[in-house]
Amino acid sequence: MPKAKHSHHDHKSRSEHREKPYEKKEKHHREDDDTAPCPSFDAMNLKPDLLKGIYAYGFEKPSAIQQRAIRPIVRGRDVIAQSQSGTGKTAVFCKSALQLLDSRSKVVQALLLSPTRELAEQTHKVVSALGDFLNASCHACIGGKSLGMDIKALEQNNVQIVSGTPGRVFDLLRRGALGVQNLKVMILDEADEMLNRGFKEQVYDIYRMLPPTAQVVLMSATLPASVLEMTRQFMKDPVRILVRRDELTLEGIQQFFIAVEKEEWKFDTLCDLYDTLTITQAVIFCNSKQKVDWLAQQMKERDFTVCSMHGDMDQSARNGVMEEFRSGSSRVLIATDLWGRGIDVQQVSLVICYDLPTNKELYIHRIGRSGRFGRKGVAINFVREEDTRLLREIEQFYSTQIREMPTNVGDYL
Repeated sequence: MPKAKHSHHDHKSRSEHREKPYEKKEKHHREDDDTAPCPSFDAMNLKPDLLKGIYAYGFEKPSAIQQRAIRPIVRGRDVIAQSQSGTGKTAVFCKSALQLLDSRSKVVQALLLSPTRELAEQTHKVVSALGDFLNASCHACIGGKSLGMDIKALEQNNVQIVSGTPGRVFDLLRRGALGVQNLKVMILDEADEMLNRGFKEQVYDIYRMLPPTAQVVLMSATLPASVLEMTRQFMKDPVRILVRRDELTLEGIQQFFIAVEKEEWKFDTLCDLYDTLTITQAVIFCNSKQKVDWLAQQMKERDFTVCSMHGDMDQSARNGVMEEFRSGSSRVLIATDLWGRGIDVQQVSLVICYDLPTNKELYIHRIGRSGRFGRKGVAINFVREEDTRLLREIEQFYSTQIREMPTNVGDYL
């Protein structure tokens, strides 16, 4: 199999390469045309077979971010889109990637990068479902699975979309197994995480190997200024669709706190709540892997059925837990913030922060698990005396109100 050509453009030369297509396009449409909201999927001029897939998947009307972000991506613009958790961002880039595909061409045309394996798997599932009538072929390239299998799948030359994690994708690029000469778009999901310390270098390394004409799209619930600053290095005249923080409402999610004076009282409080938890499906967040393991163990010793997940577990164990939770055979999942990003289990309507998140930006990722895309949900925060200040800071940061939990909390679920 021929080796992939590595284009060692520095950022400047890549940007220069990309000036020309924009000069041509600029005449056809202005920025405001690009981001004017599209009230329906039919108004987006999507392929008929993609529309079939969208309606078959159960989408009826585009969410606000879908109304504004799909069109500029499909028109070939670089796009930075920020919108809160649970508003349908995954669908934005899955639909856009499918629309951009040339279905006659059986080469990789879209690269979707996610920070966790679970997220990359989920994206793969959404692309496959939405692209069902297009016969689009998507492959998930993620760590923890056989590298040989990925190489084999890519060698058969019929993969059009790759959903993957940066480490595995870069490995495949470096080996020449993943050819990106015909790539049209690279999409970074949870871009704040991707351009954070952990992945920044790998993302740049991948970016440098792409053809100069490839579009770059960033999606995230939170985009700190440092990330926006960094995008200047590898995006060309991006359309920005940014929801201001004070509009990042947690609408539809009732937020409560329970005052627990000491750390050791949290456990009994949780046990008292257990019957409320299992009315629905609940996720309980802890700040450390050790705490997740400890809490799961304690709950099991008291004969409560729970499952747990964190980053130290191997991939097959994590898959097993997700399956158990998705199918509803386990109704309570205890997890670290690994689970806080983008993973959608339809039935979750209750989130408990056993520990308040140390970072305010994580709060929306956690409680955005409930009440996804217009459904209602409940978040309950366990607050020790020393957490009171952090709770107030979270309230101010999101311009929201977190009230003391009423006795009839079950009525809200």
